[in-house]
Amino acid sequence: MPRSARSTGSRHPSLLDGHDEDDEVYSPRSGGLTMGPPSPTAPRRLQSTRTSELDLRSRLPSRLHIDENSSLLAHGDGVSRYFASEPNTSVPRFSRGQSMNGSIKLPKNHSRSSSWGVRLASAVSSSWRRNTLDGGLADSKYGSIFTDERVWYDQFTSTDWVHDSIADNFRVRDLRARKDLRGRLYAWFDGAQGWILVAIIGCLTASVAYFVDVTETSIFDVKNGYCSDGWWFGKGKCCFGEEVCPAWKSWGEAMESTGVKKETIDLFAFVLVVILFSLGSCVLTLTTRTVIPSAFSLTTLDENLGADRSGTAEDSENRKAGLSPAQSLDESHKPSTMIYYPAAGSGVAEVKVILSGFVVHGYLGVKTLVIKTIALILSVASGLSLGKEGPYVHIATCIGNVACRIFPKYNHNDGKRREVLSASAASGVAVAFGAPIGGVLFSLEEVSYYFPPKTLFRTFFCCISAALTLKFLNPYGTGKIVIFEVRYVTDWRIFEIAVFILLGILGGALGALFIKASRVWARTFRRIPVIKKWPLFEVFLVALITGFASFWNRYTKLAVTELLFELAAPCGQDDTSGLCPSNPNEVVAIIRYLSIAFIIKSVLTTITFGIKVPAGIYVPSMVVGGLMGRIVGHIVQYLVITHPNAAIFESCPKGGSGGLESCVTPGVYALVAAGATMCGVTRLSVTLAVILFELTGSLDHVLPFSLSVLIAKWTADAIEPLSIYDLLTEMNSYPLLDNKIHPVFTSELGAITPRVRAERIIDISTSPLVSAQGLRRKLEYLHDAGEVDGGLPVLRHGVLVGLIPAPDLEFALDKLENEEQSLCLMATNITWHDVEEEGHEYDPTDFTPYIDPAPVALDIHSPMDLVFQCFVKLGLRYICVLRDGQFAGMIHKKAFVKYVRELEEGKEM
Repeated sequence: MPRSARSTGSRHPSLLDGHDEDDEVYSPRSGGLTMGPPSPTAPRRLQSTRTSELDLRSRLPSRLHIDENSSLLAHGDGVSRYFASEPNTSVPRFSRGQSMNGSIKLPKNHSRSSSWGVRLASAVSSSWRRNTLDGGLADSKYGSIFTDERVWYDQFTSTDWVHDSIADNFRVRDLRARKDLRGRLYAWFDGAQGWILVAIIGCLTASVAYFVDVTETSIFDVKNGYCSDGWWFGKGKCCFGEEVCPAWKSWGEAMESTGVKKETIDLFAFVLVVILFSLGSCVLTLTTRTVIPSAFSLTTLDENLGADRSGTAEDSENRKAGLSPAQSLDESHKPSTMIYYPAAGSGVAEVKVILSGFVVHGYLGVKTLVIKTIALILSVASGLSLGKEGPYVHIATCIGNVACRIFPKYNHNDGKRREVLSASAASGVAVAFGAPIGGVLFSLEEVSYYFPPKTLFRTFFCCISAALTLKFLNPYGTGKIVIFEVRYVTDWRIFEIAVFILLGILGGALGALFIKASRVWARTFRRIPVIKKWPLFEVFLVALITGFASFWNRYTKLAVTELLFELAAPCGQDDTSGLCPSNPNEVVAIIRYLSIAFIIKSVLTTITFGIKVPAGIYVPSMVVGGLMGRIVGHIVQYLVITHPNAAIFESCPKGGSGGLESCVTPGVYALVAAGATMCGVTRLSVTLAVILFELTGSLDHVLPFSLSVLIAKWTADAIEPLSIYDLLTEMNSYPLLDNKIHPVFTSELGAITPRVRAERIIDISTSPLVSAQGLRRKLEYLHDAGEVDGGLPVLRHGVLVGLIPAPDLEFALDKLENEEQSLCLMATNITWHDVEEEGHEYDPTDFTPYIDPAPVALDIHSPMDLVFQCFVKLGLRYICVLRDGQFAGMIHKKAFVKYVRELEEGKEM
């Protein structure tokens, strides 16, 4: 865990907060080591000679704020640099450019001859005696012995969960220590901040969803014509459901004076609008283009299954083993720069990884929020085979991340921020499906990594706030919050259980095959040089194919939500969907027509997933499954009509009373298969069953929904073990250690412990003074190896006495005015600072405050299950390894994730 500040947190609680949206980098090439938080009970130094944070704050003319919306390569001096370090607190931010350019002026230190010699002699004479901290935290000299006030997370680093939790505990303790009236009011307001924040997030999420729904509905029908009463009206509002609508003019009717056939004009107008809207959405998405420096060895950060993998594990180890501290990446097969687009795709996989503690600056920023919202309207209105429900999760999380800036305790504490982001993601599903309970379960089952009971209640409150706001805004004009509402009058029959099981098998298989087909398509078509270089051209081709293929079939021409409603709805007297046959011959025609739509939608959904526009996969997968389920439903309906006396159909009413749906309702089959197919794609289970229940409001059909989802998950897991988002997480090399699985280990910690290298340690056996240039070379070695969030163990005679994280070391080195001739004090003895006077001048060459004196360490013979639990349950960044009390190496969380994945891949082969 990064170390930095002296213990003044008890007197200044605001300095205890963490940073913004930071997380760890997964570097397949480095396979390296990571920083992990120290033990919560680790003894800490009582004070240091470092200038106080308030002094630093007062000397800054203006505060440099770097948050999740900051560019990856932007610095205060406007120069793009290879790495950036930034504090994780409310204290001033520093960077190499600032310190070297003199933007931050610190008081000059007294000469080494007059002060350092005295201090060194005093330290040597005291034989580096150890300090034992008796009396606990409450008896500390300054009321706090663990107040790391300057901790930051570089781009693509992991959240220090333990540190953030302890920092917040000290903040709360100091707040409750005040017994006066003002202190009680502050404590009450502090407790209410979480509820206020999630309420604001819920209302804002519903407002954005309302804007998207209303705008998209208004322009969706532009492909087919326009309303003469007002061009901004969609066909629904223009005609109010009437069959004959004089106010609605098709483009063929409007341009009939040209002499061209109406059908030809309608076709080309339809295709033209599809292409224009799709290209407009893609152009907006491409404005969020983000370039990742080559040190961060990821493949992609959007839903691109065709991205090239970074390098094999063997290549990574060989490169690191042969890289000397003096070599640069240019000499060691430097990988190409990776480019990604935060506004592309649904963002669910990335949100899941961010909530697990992986920081991606800009992915949840204001720019991404605005651009993705506008681009989503165009992409959905274009008629492409995509949905808006997945992007709603990303948009809601962006709103939550930006809203966290209202209150410092969430803005500056990364762990608590993620509790709010979990609630935000849930509100996205709540407004997408109109299912607040389903939203809570979605956050718990799919995206959240840390979900305590307090977060569960606040998530529920956030979803209810979003649902109430959406109810008030009434985006669908029906007074309902669900995207569509169906009510089934008849109950299901006992013989239908076999059909529901069959639909579960077919839906699960269809979802798993979709994942495989998407991967094959991405690894073949998307690796064509022209397509890979020009994503706009791919969007043009997909839009062109979609326009021509969808125009001829009514069900492929409809919006996905409207189509899903028609597929799931029971037949009524005024039905205009064309799915309600009056005789057996019409059933066969409907099956044939739906089969064509099923093939077209399946192909279009496969080639659309992964293009550079905001796109969800939830509703499109449900539509494909709904088409299949409706086909099966009509087949069963046809069998009941043609064989009414069969023993299996004896429970059906005789004589045809009640029409063709008196025994079998094909809409139920469509919704059951829709849920099964979505489960096969996403592997949601309980969440999906609850969402289907909230859409129908039918307790009678909860059992068929649940049964089909259960069977679909088993089937999909047997065909394709990974869901679509798990596959993206794996292929993009996200360092996600899934806490919902537990691999079977057969080895010990020593099996993955790398050997100790001189350039990866700091040895103070002979002297605690270390050359600044030597430290810079070690730091550059870590950077060249891609270990931006690595660390350097501090050893004395082979014994681990501390660890200095790479970001802290860079921060300290950047503040040196004369790095070439500076000697840095790397002391780990607490007494060294106890003897200092309170008003002692700040010394930038004293690196002791940055050293973590108690990093978490395990014996080299520790079982791998213990290592797994430490990383998963404690949220550690790294674990130091000891052999008989001597330092034997260090394991990075990302290296452990890599090992787990290779272990699982080996078992599958």
